[in-house]
Amino acid sequence: MPNEMTRRRFLQSSAVATGAVVAASTASAQEKQAKQESKPDAKAQATTAATTQAKKLNIGIVGVMHQGWYHLEIIKGLANANIAAVCDVDVRPLVRAARAIPTAEVFVDFRDMLKMKELDAVLVATPDHTHAVIAGAALRAGKHVYCEKPLCHTVRETRALTDLAKQSKLVTQMGIQIHAMDNYRRVVELIQAGAIGPVREVHIWNERSHRPHNPKQIKPPATFDYDLWLGPAAERPLEADFHPYNWRRRWAFGSAMLGDIACHLMDVAFWSLDLKHPTRVTSSGAPKDDDICTEWNVATYEFPARDEKPPVKMTWYDPPKVPPMRDQWRLPDGLKNEGVMFIGDAGMLCTNYGEHRLLPEEKFKDFKRPPQTIRPSAGHQAEWINACLANDPAMCGAPFSYGGPLTETALLGVAAFRAAAGKPLDWDATSMRFTNAPEADQFLGYQYRDGWSI
Repeated sequence: MPNEMTRRRFLQSSAVATGAVVAASTASAQEKQAKQESKPDAKAQATTAATTQAKKLNIGIVGVMHQGWYHLEIIKGLANANIAAVCDVDVRPLVRAARAIPTAEVFVDFRDMLKMKELDAVLVATPDHTHAVIAGAALRAGKHVYCEKPLCHTVRETRALTDLAKQSKLVTQMGIQIHAMDNYRRVVELIQAGAIGPVREVHIWNERSHRPHNPKQIKPPATFDYDLWLGPAAERPLEADFHPYNWRRRWAFGSAMLGDIACHLMDVAFWSLDLKHPTRVTSSGAPKDDDICTEWNVATYEFPARDEKPPVKMTWYDPPKVPPMRDQWRLPDGLKNEGVMFIGDAGMLCTNYGEHRLLPEEKFKDFKRPPQTIRPSAGHQAEWINACLANDPAMCGAPFSYGGPLTETALLGVAAFRAAAGKPLDWDATSMRFTNAPEADQFLGYQYRDGWSI
């Protein structure tokens, strides 16, 4: 069904709200100026500060609701960063962002924002189905890019964006903030030092749940550009809970828990074991629906041997499913509901975001930990900003070259489930096809609407 709200109508009907953004920015700027002018020698102080201040990275944030607001709050406190622009298809969060960053330019369309010559970098915190087109446009415009997880919505666009980032030689970072915390670093050191011997199995389970979905069709509010929100996705009526969160419940925009959470929890296994691409994927789940994402998945990925490391079988479990042997592991309470279990030839290691244990504990009570070889991070956002200012992609812990294969793996579990639930599918990462089930390849991507591309 054609979208009932044209761009012209959106711009006309949201004029009042846009005016509120401008008014908020102007009022805040005037208040700031008044305070500055009330200080003695304000002009001299400003001149001195300008000549001694270090270079700041000019950043534009696309998507300033929820996760985007989280990033805004962190970045505005960093001395070497300047939020030069904020952008959202919903004018309402733009008002809030403009009040928080009164010096920032305000945009509804990210393509207009990318025309800012002074913009150095872009942070993408929009729904998954628009990650690729926004991040791709930013890279082509010569901007460094930070993009939330999963890197993209489909396997094919993930590979395309990863390749584009490599060609651009720009600084990239995928938003898996746990990667920057100390706990995962200590786990990686233990696994790579051989604390539990060669690892052949990994089990990952989570305690997350979906929100109920509301299929009621509604007209887009005057302050919300629904056509731009759809981006490359096929036209369809707006449903009551698409925006601002429950788009995750639809295959057209989200990818169930595998798309939402897997990049965070699989990260430590990819990092520790130097995983890249699986060669076989088997994914089952709750009854399938062509529109609504499944309530749960159990997905098993088989990775080949790497150098001297043995093959690895990694299994993902959504609630209510858990590893069948979980109760036998005698886990402490903090690790029971959500965790990543490495099973090695000489023991086990279980971790979550904040803690980890070597198991069985009595075996490792006198264990001497390896030296800490992975340096602390300045913070996931700060790390990216520092790398951008140095123009050194290698300074980032989760560049697209790492986040790409991680995202592809998570999304392969989605494709395998939607194509042939419960059937082992052989995956050729080079040719990007399921060799024993060509009918499954249709779930690796989709046809973009006219006018949209990476």
